[in-house]
This record gives sequence, structure tokens and C-alpha cells, in this order.
Amino acid sequence: MNTEQNTLLCSVGAALLMGTLGVSFALITNSRAILLDGLFNLTYFAVALVTVRVAGLAVQPDSSEFPFGYAYFESLINAGKGVLILGISAVALIDSLMALFSGGRSVAAAPAIFYAVLATALCSLTAWWLQRRRREVDSPLLHADVQNWVLDALISGTVLLAFCLVPVFQALGWPQAIPYIDPVLVAAVVIICLGVPVRMAKQAILELLNRAPPALLTEPVTAAIDRVLQRLPVRNRYVRMVRPGRTLYVVVHTVLAEDFPVEQLSTLDQLREELATAIRAVHPMVVVDAMFTAEERWAAPTSGLHEPIAATCQRRTSPGRL
Repeated sequence: MNTEQNTLLCSVGAALLMGTLGVSFALITNSRAILLDGLFNLTYFAVALVTVRVAGLAVQPDSSEFPFGYAYFESLINAGKGVLILGISAVALIDSLMALFSGGRSVAAAPAIFYAVLATALCSLTAWWLQRRRREVDSPLLHADVQNWVLDALISGTVLLAFCLVPVFQALGWPQAIPYIDPVLVAAVVIICLGVPVRMAKQAILELLNRAPPALLTEPVTAAIDRVLQRLPVRNRYVRMVRPGRTLYVVVHTVLAEDFPVEQLSTLDQLREELATAIRAVHPMVVVDAMFTAEERWAAPTSGLHEPIAATCQRRTSPGRL
């Protein structure tokens, strides 16, 4: 089993441990905030079992059943994870609002504080360890894991700070405020941390929709392509890119002058090799499809239903969107 899968399995084990602790302490303390923390981890554990399998598939070549490979499985997993966390957050927020309007919720403070200290330490340690491992393996699955554990550490830390208010309120003679600590805490955690699952799901869904990668990646790749093509009589060129998960797919359609001499096919193969080498210098995990033609209609954007109108096609200085 490779390094990435081993790391993910350790993360899965930590999630199961934290999820079990969270649900157990939620029953002891009657805290929905701790229950939310435990459900986050159990949700991650369930998804992570599939994630480990996907990590192995992502590096496999294409097959007759999946002719474009398995890269989109990574985006699908991250999208599912983000949507599941959003769903749990929504339910927790509704429950906390109902508790606020019904007089709050009593919580056993001492075991809640003990859990929060333990959870904050374990989640922070797991996030730190995963970040160190991620330096060895460039994986969007590990990146999502690091985000998950950082979020979990923030939740646990917030739970700790909030439950420390219970003895403070008791000392100040404000016992009527104590039942509201837990529902207010749940609502605050959901609202503050909502951006993480939203960003995770949004990015993954855009990848599934074949949205072009950000300019931070596309611009250097396009520049590398243009350096290779600059010595050719290029009339036009079209670059299309998508990046599901860790794999970058680059389609380069080049319109050459009609009198461009091609004595043998190896000439074009050599150009394809140069393009692939230049692109890999920017992004190592890449699939390059390069086509050379003298007719604009074979390169210009099309809906697939109609022939493109060559007269309306202009040279693009940035990658086109599919």
C-alpha cells in the first residue's frame, strides 16, 4: 500500500476514535456541541473508507470501463464530504435555535471540559501530522483531510473555551445564563466554520462541471505551450484545461499554415513530446492531447451540434472554457 493510502488510513482511524469519543461524551454531558463534533468525525470516517479506495484508483491508467481514468472520483469524494458536513451543520443549527427559544439546555460541565481538552489536543496533533505527510505526497485528498482536522480542532477549541464559562458564570452568580451556553456555542461553531465545507464542495463541484482551473495554474501552462509553438507557423491555437483532483488534462489544438512541411508523423510526435515535457515542468501529473491541423473548424470551440464559424474565431491568449 502506498504512502498516501497509509496516511489516509491513519486519518480514518483517528476519525473513528474521535467520533466514538464525541458521541459517548455527548450522551454523558447532554451537549449538542459535543454531539456535533462527534458526528463530524463519524461522517468523515464513513466517507474516508471510500476515500482510501479512491486514492488507489486515482493513480491508475484509464480502462475500457472508464476511458478517461478515475481522476473525477477525487472531486466526487470531496464534493460529497462537503455536502454531508453542510447537512449536519444545518440540522445542528436548527436544533440550537430551537433550544435557544425553549429555555436552553443543561450540560454537565466537568466531563464536557475534559472532552474538549482531549479533543482539541488530538485533533491538533492529527492536523499537524497530516500536514507534514502532505509535504511528501501532493494529494487533494490529503489536502481535504488537513482542512477537516483543522476545522475539527477549531470546533473542539471553541467547545473548550465555551464550557470554561460555566464555572465562571457560577462564580459570578449568573446561573440563568448557563443553559444557553451549549446552543449558542453550536450556532456559533456552525456559522463561523461554514466556509470550509462550502469552499470544499464548491471547488469539487466546479471540477466535476469541467470548470477551468484557476489562472495561477493555467497561465504558466499556457506560457509553456506558447514557448514550444513559437518557432512554428501558427495561425491560431486553442488551449483547454480541466483539473479533476490532482490530474491536469490539457488539450492543445494548433492551427498551422497549410504549407507547413510534415515529412513523417514522427515530426508531429516530437512536437507532442516537447509540449508534454514543457507542461510537466509546471504540473507533474498531466495528460496532454495535442492536435495539429490546417483547418480552423477542427480546433475552434463548438457545441458539438454545429460546425464552428471560422470567421468568428479569434486567437485566445488564455485557456478556453469547455
